[in-house]
Amino acid sequence: MKLLSQLSAALALAGGRLAVAHPVFDELMRPTAPLVRPRAALQQVTNFGSNPSNTKMFIYVPDKLAPNPPIIVAIHYCTGTAQAYYSGSPYARLADQKGFIVIYPESPYSGTCWDVSSRAALTHNGGGDSNSIANMVTYTLEKYNGDASKVFVTGSSSGAMMTNVMAAAYPELFAAGIAYSGVPAGCFYSQSGGTNAWNSSCANGQINSTPQVWAKMVFDMYPEYDGPRPKMQIYHGSADGTLRPSNYNETIKQWCGVFGFDYTRPDTTQANSPQAGYTTYTWGEQQLVGIYAQGVGHTVPIRGSDDMAFFGL
Repeated sequence: MKLLSQLSAALALAGGRLAVAHPVFDELMRPTAPLVRPRAALQQVTNFGSNPSNTKMFIYVPDKLAPNPPIIVAIHYCTGTAQAYYSGSPYARLADQKGFIVIYPESPYSGTCWDVSSRAALTHNGGGDSNSIANMVTYTLEKYNGDASKVFVTGSSSGAMMTNVMAAAYPELFAAGIAYSGVPAGCFYSQSGGTNAWNSSCANGQINSTPQVWAKMVFDMYPEYDGPRPKMQIYHGSADGTLRPSNYNETIKQWCGVFGFDYTRPDTTQANSPQAGYTTYTWGEQQLVGIYAQGVGHTVPIRGSDDMAFFGL
């Protein structure tokens, strides 16, 4: 498989250092709670179609639903749950204001990290967590007559890793993705075939490769696809001790490689944007946006209003 060879080459650059046991994150994602409680209730859906990895689906449908509603997939961090991300992120409250639907997947694994390491998860319709989440999207589009041109994905930490995987393996589903403190799609690949495996080389920022190699990992997840790709926004903190800051550079390289940008030459650079200590870089009319947060650890706090602007909501 082409993906295997590309990932093996990247791992070789890191000296082959790979661990498959899950550590507990030393800095856990703790989003700021919304100021206003959502009006409707979070509901579990058990009949959304094929669910090869037994991932749980929860959904938030606001009382006032927009015609042909947009959909946001909001993916939790390690140790998190759908309920925790619903309560601790701003998306349900924003759904009340704007009428979109939020899907909150929940990891089936102990420790609740996501499987971004198995061949199944890194293959379009391959049968992993990513496949189950994609089926949640298609179910929601059909049931609620959703707007297929306004489907978005976001997540924090392990959820950010899955955000990059979803954008890579299911580009036909998403218009945009926002990853808060993740790693490149495919970086956690397990050479031993581990499902939901931990990759110390990637987490520690020891896998460094070219934009072309990173992009090929994306292309090999869905080799038949030749359509448009979701625009991407990548947040990372300079003091991230869990998923080291160099993962920001590698993720930017990956999407620059996918879109054909020179990662060393952003079109714009804005210091102290969107707040003091953050620097925002853009490529190609915001096809790719990188936001590097000086002094921020794991993970960068969610910026709900800014997310809405990037999603066009």
